[in-house]
Amino acid sequence: MQVTRRFFTMAAPVALLAGCQGGVVPKVASGGGAMDPAMRPQANPGYDAWVAAFRGRAAGAGISQATLNAAFRGAGYLPGVVERDRNQTEFTRTTEDYLAIMTSDEKIANGRAAFGRRRAVLGEIEARYGVPAQIVAAIWGVESRYGARRGNIPVISATSTLAYDGRRGAFFEKQLIAALRILQRGDVSAERMMGSWAGAMGHTQFIPTTFDAYAVDFRGDGRRDIWSDDPTDALASAAAYLAKSGWREGQRWGLEVLVPEGFNAGLAGRGKGRAVDDWAAMGVRNASGGSLPNHGAASVLLPAGPGGPAFMIFNNFNVLLRYNNSENYALGVGHLSDRLAGGGPLKGSFGPDRYGLTIKDRKDIQRRLMAKGYDTGGADGVFGKKSEAAISAYQQASGLAVTGEPSRALLAHLKG
Repeated sequence: MQVTRRFFTMAAPVALLAGCQGGVVPKVASGGGAMDPAMRPQANPGYDAWVAAFRGRAAGAGISQATLNAAFRGAGYLPGVVERDRNQTEFTRTTEDYLAIMTSDEKIANGRAAFGRRRAVLGEIEARYGVPAQIVAAIWGVESRYGARRGNIPVISATSTLAYDGRRGAFFEKQLIAALRILQRGDVSAERMMGSWAGAMGHTQFIPTTFDAYAVDFRGDGRRDIWSDDPTDALASAAAYLAKSGWREGQRWGLEVLVPEGFNAGLAGRGKGRAVDDWAAMGVRNASGGSLPNHGAASVLLPAGPGGPAFMIFNNFNVLLRYNNSENYALGVGHLSDRLAGGGPLKGSFGPDRYGLTIKDRKDIQRRLMAKGYDTGGADGVFGKKSEAAISAYQQASGLAVTGEPSRALLAHLKG
C-alpha cells in the first residue's frame, strides 16, 4: 500500500463536497451535531490489555510516561471506528461528477469568499514555499470544506482502537506513536487533538506521521497548530509538504486543452509524456486560447475519452498526487484552484450519462424535485443517496414505478 500524505487512496474523495452523499472516507463535522454513541469509548478488556502492553513499546520509542498518562486519560475503545474501517464503500465517481461537485456554483462562491478572507496569509505562504495561493486554498476546500469539517473524533482513541483491532495494526500503531510525539512536543493537547475516524487531522487532514514530518510553525509561536479556527499553520503545512515533494515554483499543474478530431487516444495517459512542441504539432491547443505553456515534458489526459474535456499535465500534477494518489483528486484540485483564481468553467463538455442525461438535465431534475419539496441535497447534477431517495419518494407519490433512478421520462414527468 502506497502511503502518501494520507494513507487513503481514493478514487473520488467527495464526501466533504457533496454533503456526504457518498464517499470512500467519511468525515465528521467539526463540533457539529450529536456524537454517534459508537464513537464514544466503550469497555473492552482486550483493548485495555493491548494499551498496557503498548505503553512499553511507546516508552521504547521515546514517549514519556507523563505523555502516555495524559494521552490515554479519557481515551478508549471506539467500536464505531472499527465499523467504519471494515465497511469502507468503494464509491467511484466519474471525473464529470467529481468536478461538478467540487466546482458547483455554491462551492465556488464559498471558496472564493474563503480565499479572499485568507488572501494575505496565503500570499505569505506562497512567497515562502513557492506553491500558489490558489493551490493551497483548493486543497483546503477539498480536505475540510475550508475548515468546516475538521473532524471531532479523538485521535488517540481512534488510532489506538485501529492499532488494537489489527486489520492494519502496524500502520495505525505507527500513527499512534506519531500522535504521541505531537502531544509530547506540545503542538496540541490530547483534548484538542481531534480528527476523522482514521486519524486525519485539522484543516488539511494530515495523518500523524505526515504531520510529524512536514507540519510547520508558520508564525513561530512554538506550536504547529492545524486544529484551531485560524488555518495559518495548516495551510502553510500543506504548502511545505508540496514544496518538499517536488513542487516547481512558477509552473502550472496543467490546463485544459483541445485535441483535434481523430486524435489518437492511445497517446494519452499519465506517464506518456513528450515535449509540448510535439503536442502542438499534433494539433493540441490551449482551450483558453494563446500558446501552450512549456514546463518540460507534458502528458495529455482524456478522462472521458476523446469526446470529453482534455487536460495537459506537467510535473506539478504528479506532486498533487503525492497528497492523494487519484487522478480525479489532482484534476479536481487543479481545476478548483483555477476557478478560485477567477478562471471559468471547462470549455469541453461530457456526453450524456448511462441514462441519456447531460449534467444540465440532471441539475434540472434536482431543481424541479426541490421545488416540489423533495430534498436532493443540492442541484450540482450529481446523484447521490439524497437524490436517489428524493426520486424514489417522488415516484411513489406520483404512482410511478419506484426505481430511485433518473431518466428522461422522469424529467418529462417533472416538467409536466
